[in-house]
Parts: sequence; C-alpha cells; structure tokens
Amino acid sequence: MKYLHRMNRCFLALVALSTSSLVFAQQTDSIALPETDKELPEMMVQNTASKKDSTKSFKRIKLDGIAAVIGDYVILDSDVDKTLIDLKSQGASTEDITRCGLLGKLMEDRLYAHQAVQDSILVSDDEVNLTSDRQIQTLVQQIGSMEKVLKYYKKESEVDFREELYKINKLRMLSERMQQKIVSDIEITPEEVRQFFSKIPKDERPVVGAEMEISQIVKEPKPAKKEIQKVIDKLNAIKADVEDNDASFNVKAILYSQGPSKSSGGSIPSVTKESGYVSEFKDVAFSLKEGEISEPFETQFGWHIMLVEKIRGQERDVRHILLQPEITQEALNELKIELDTIRQQIINGKYTFAEAALNFSDEKETKFDGGKLRNPEDYGPRFELTKMDPALYKQVSNLKDDEISHPLLEVDPRGGAPKYKIMQVTNRYDEHVADFSQDYLKIQQLAKTEKQYKAIKDWMAEHIDDTYITVSKGNRDCDFANNWVKE
Repeated sequence: MKYLHRMNRCFLALVALSTSSLVFAQQTDSIALPETDKELPEMMVQNTASKKDSTKSFKRIKLDGIAAVIGDYVILDSDVDKTLIDLKSQGASTEDITRCGLLGKLMEDRLYAHQAVQDSILVSDDEVNLTSDRQIQTLVQQIGSMEKVLKYYKKESEVDFREELYKINKLRMLSERMQQKIVSDIEITPEEVRQFFSKIPKDERPVVGAEMEISQIVKEPKPAKKEIQKVIDKLNAIKADVEDNDASFNVKAILYSQGPSKSSGGSIPSVTKESGYVSEFKDVAFSLKEGEISEPFETQFGWHIMLVEKIRGQERDVRHILLQPEITQEALNELKIELDTIRQQIINGKYTFAEAALNFSDEKETKFDGGKLRNPEDYGPRFELTKMDPALYKQVSNLKDDEISHPLLEVDPRGGAPKYKIMQVTNRYDEHVADFSQDYLKIQQLAKTEKQYKAIKDWMAEHIDDTYITVSKGNRDCDFANNWVKE
C-alpha cells in the first residue's frame, strides 16, 4: 500500500518534530549518554611514539574514524555504534534500524543545530543547565546517589558528567527549536484537506478504529472553613520559619507539600506566562521579586506558598508548597448522593445529560459543552478505543449506549482533591474506512502532517546544498533519505 507507507513516513517526520535524535532525545527518566573519551587516531599514536624513541615498537590502537561532518559538527563512527547500543539498552526494537539509517538521523539533527546557530536561535546556558539539573536529580533518585550515577555512566567526576550532559542537551534543544521554527507557521485550509483526501485511492484510504464519545458530570467537594484556616495557618508558619530562621524552603517542601513536585523540593522551573499552569499560579509567580515568598493563595488544587528562586527575562524558576484542606468522608458521601439524584432525574426525563452538566457540573472545561470530554490529541470529541487512556476506558467500557454510570470516585493525578462523577457514552462509531465528513479532524491532521513533512524535506534539501557536508568513503554507499553525498 504505497499511500499508507508514505503516510507512515509522514508520521515519523511528525514525531521527529517533538523529539530530536534517537540518541539525544533522552529525558529525565532514561538518559543514555555516549562516552566522551575517544581512542586516539593511529597516526597520532605513531607520531608520539616516534618522537620518544623511533626504534621502539608501539601499541597500535583502533582508529575511531569520522563518519561525517555537518557544518561545525563531527560525527564519529563510534557515535553511530553507541546510538544503536543506547536504543537496545532502552528496550527499543532495532530489527528494522540500519547503521546507515542511524547515521542519517544523526546528520539531520546536526544540520538542524548548525542552522539554528546560523539563524541566531538562542538556547541559554541557564536553560540547558536547568534541564541537566532536573535530569541529574531524577537519576540520583532512581539510582541512589551521585557516586552510583557516575559509576553507571563511567564518568570520573560530576564535572565531566555535567559537561557531557550539557553538550547533549544543548544540541538537542537547538535541533528542536530549529524544527519548530520550520513548521511553526504551517496551516492547512479546508480546500487543502479536501484535495489531500481526494488524491487518496479509495482502496488505500486509512481505516479508523472503533471510537466513542463520552460526557461526564463532575462534583467536587468543598472543604469546611475551619479546615481551610488550618492550612493557611500552617503555610504562614512555614513561610515565617524560612524568612525569620533561615529554614530551607526546599526541605520544607519535601516534608510537607502534597503536590507532585514534593520530591524535588517543590521545584517548578521555567514558568512563563504562556505555560500551562493555572492563571492564579502564574499571576503570583510574576508578581514576586527574586527571593520573595508569597502569601498563601488558592488554586483549584489547594493552597500554596511560592518562592521565586530566579528571574530570567520572561521566565521564572519557582518552588511551591501545596497543602490541601482535609475533605471529610461525610462531604464525599454528600456528593455521591447528589449525583445519584441528578442521575435519576436524567433517567426520568427531567433533564437531558447536557442540561444537567450545564446546571450542576463543577468541571468548567466540560460543563458548557454538554459535559463532553475532548481528546487531547486533536481536541475532537471522539476517543479511539485502542488509544484511550486505560483508566478512562475502564470507567466506560461496560456502559451501553446512553446508559449513565453510577457515581465514580476519582483521585486527581495532578494533586487536586478527590471528586465524584457520572459518565455517559453518547455516540459509538464502528471501525470504518475514513469518511471525509465523519472523520474530518483526523483527515485534517493527516493533511497537515504531510504538509509539515514536505516543508521539512524542502528545508533539508535547501540547507544540505548550502552547508559544508562531507561523508566518509565507507559511508557513501548508504541509501540515505537525503542527498548527503551531494551527487
């Protein structure tokens, strides 16, 4: 199926927009670092030995050759080998991965990074070091100590380790920003979507898996005033201890915070006004001076105090301590009873589910849309069964059409208070060949992906011509996706 094969390649290109290279896109939960100590080229060893004593024999050691040069970046043969080892160590399937394919990917990443420098796309040292700090924190937590981390990655000192991590993260971030710049302005019009779909042969149109639309009504418990005051008093006491007695905010967060950043001392780096944190949190972050601690403030997750550790232009590195007023079992039981009543009223025809959501739901994101959940992949109302979040699937898998679930208790993974909800499957769609009107959002995304893929290919071809590139003789026979050899 030529079309589907081509679209698979488009999808791979889109994945490359959000990750950098196979070796450099490691994140905090899995970092596989290439070693920095390179074997000396054979000629260098010979020359050194002859200067000392031309009559003595010398030990020949393996030449670590240059696989390719892209602008200011050199790729060694060992870099390609280590990339393959990294992939295997992460459990990735390498059955269809060739050495030539890996080399081509490393060359792409370095071309992006090289051009990012030429285009004055900046990645500050602070940004890179913050990323490295987070990775090291996670590694120490996973492995046990910095000494064990250094031993695991075969580094002699923390300085060596940080230097290597800095190089990896700097190249990755430059590459990512260059790719983002290439596709950032790409939009797709309805006419382009129509033309894209019309060009797909009928027998090659993609198959859409079984899907469903889901609505919910959510009730969130309200803590008693005395419980709120307890939390405010405790936060004020922590704030006073830090300000008056030089207590560590970091330690206090580890000891007392109930938020997901507890283990890192409440650290939340690189907060911007555009980042996805709730508005109350960002408003406080941008109202404080460096080193200042806020008064207790409330968000949907509970009550906080915040310390601004560093201000870098339009970014703030902050720490916060989150405490949640106690929710009594009695309050939760009352919510369950209320939702049982709402459910029965819908069944009896007093309200439609959408009307009940508008009148009674506490979830702002869904109540004004009839309680409909939105798929985070495309913000459409449909969820493909094979791609659904397992927890969500478990909640609705046994529901029949238009059946309303009994109240379900849900714990907020982001650290908010528990809540109750009732759910309904409002529409089901069987597996089917893509239809233009029924599956427009999916087809639109495919069309946009292809347009982004073409933009990447055009950019790559143009800058390969304009950039100094050389490929070693041993790698020139590779069937590269791009014209690296410039033939």
